[in-house]
Amino acid sequence: MGAGHGGPLGAAYVAGGSVVHRLEPHLKLVAVLGFALVVVATPVHAAWAPAAYAGYAVLVLGAAAVARVPAGRLARGLVVEVPFLVFALLLPVVSRGPRVEVLGLSLSESGLAAGGGLLAKATLSVLAATVLAATTEARELVRGLQRLRLPALLVQILSFMVRYADVVGGELRRMRVARESRGFRGRGPGALRVVATGAGALFVRSYERGERVHLAMLSRGYGGAMPAGPAAAVPVQAWLVALSLPLTAAAVLAAGMLLG
Repeated sequence: MGAGHGGPLGAAYVAGGSVVHRLEPHLKLVAVLGFALVVVATPVHAAWAPAAYAGYAVLVLGAAAVARVPAGRLARGLVVEVPFLVFALLLPVVSRGPRVEVLGLSLSESGLAAGGGLLAKATLSVLAATVLAATTEARELVRGLQRLRLPALLVQILSFMVRYADVVGGELRRMRVARESRGFRGRGPGALRVVATGAGALFVRSYERGERVHLAMLSRGYGGAMPAGPAAAVPVQAWLVALSLPLTAAAVLAAGMLLG
């Protein structure tokens, strides 16, 4: 089991043949969005909220296990929630209301509940998105967004981003090698001028490449819409498999509200 394609976008994909991999991309997008909505809808101050978060975690980690997504890949995906982590840690300190002593620190009870809820919701949502990215190639995600009737202009922008992110990344690597071969070490304030010059050159090259690509598309009959083949029908069984995650999470939420 390895990465699907090279480059910064392809590195997120983990090749495999699991039932999660085989699902249509728009089904997985709907499932992850529905799961995230259920997680966000969970009231943070409810006494049963921690049990609900634990149930959601079991569901998303179960999906990751079925898809055989390595634990390291999940951990790398959680890096994006560092800003949420910092904010969640500050909430108990800066919030007002009744205080409680924790490890010698006077913390707000409401801040602890709000910070814990924020951290749990962010972690669960990011885990679900990580499983989606690990089981769906970037170009397939774009195709899924197209099936979900995302505006055509946004779909085209995302398509070109996926296509040329690796190209621009390769250009950046070649520029870095060229700088280092000329003795550049990136130490001191003087290095900022060199880096800024390189960033400007990369922008100009990317802009010029975009102009050439656009002219080439116009010369081949581009009229504002990318050609797309007919969409295949999705069997009911595939919908049931995809929606099992958000529907089970919704059942956990409903049980908490009824029994709590």
